[in-house]
Amino acid sequence: MSRTVVAGLDGSPESLAAAEWAAREAERHDAPLRLVHAWDWQPLPYTPPAGAEPHRHWAERVPREATEKLRRHHPDLKIDAEQVNQQPVDALLAAAADAEVLVLGSRGLSGIGGFLVGSVALSVVAHATRPVVLVRAGEQEQDEHLRDASGRPSTSSPYRDVLLGLDLARPSDAVIEFAFDAALRRATGLHVIHGWILPPYYYYGAAIDPGLSAELAEQETGRLDEALRPWREKYPTVQVTARARVSPAADHLIHAAADASLVVVGRRNRGVPIGTHIGPVTHAVLHHTATPVAVVPHD
Repeated sequence: MSRTVVAGLDGSPESLAAAEWAAREAERHDAPLRLVHAWDWQPLPYTPPAGAEPHRHWAERVPREATEKLRRHHPDLKIDAEQVNQQPVDALLAAAADAEVLVLGSRGLSGIGGFLVGSVALSVVAHATRPVVLVRAGEQEQDEHLRDASGRPSTSSPYRDVLLGLDLARPSDAVIEFAFDAALRRATGLHVIHGWILPPYYYYGAAIDPGLSAELAEQETGRLDEALRPWREKYPTVQVTARARVSPAADHLIHAAADASLVVVGRRNRGVPIGTHIGPVTHAVLHHTATPVAVVPHD
């Protein structure tokens, strides 16, 4: 059996959406679901109404009501809920250490065209040793699926493709395998994007010789195909579409994410105990993508 899937709860709509997504992921892995609630976790903008009830009483309700709701939707899924009187980042990192994946919520920023990755979620993403998925409020199961002729999402239709952002400078087996496995479990395709930029010393030559940039693009595409070849052989049923694009990878990933069920990006382990260094591409995708995003740590 796979490891446990863990979801962090704080009582907000975002964390409840994350718990629902985590329940479906647990079913895909045939794994139990563990809900972790650090009872002193009070991220803005969601806190219990002042004077409405003691905070501890409210904190006890959060995992209980979430568990009851999930059991109604997923009656065959084993669900455990745990309250931890601990700082939320420490509690979530400890819970994620032996997890298949840790799932957290992230809220939208109205009028700005982006999303807010709170300090707790960002710290967990930056230091977790296991994959972390961020889910937006309002994300529903049918949103992962293709739309029917009327334009409405339908759970009877196949999943949308999984989207992988691949850095050929440091292609990580952990990141690639996570994406292939996610596509396999959803019985869908895998769309791989590698963004690259012409080296400065090529700019002038490319301007006077258009064939030069085309030749370089062909070389990058060849490198991408070579990196994916062993994974295509390991996952022969996963249909792969791979593209090497000139220009920053984040732009292409954010655009392509609208048609994906899950975006997979990497985060390099830096061995720094403080700070939230996650890399510019991963940072941009987390803040500007409505689709669930999986951040996979790698060496």
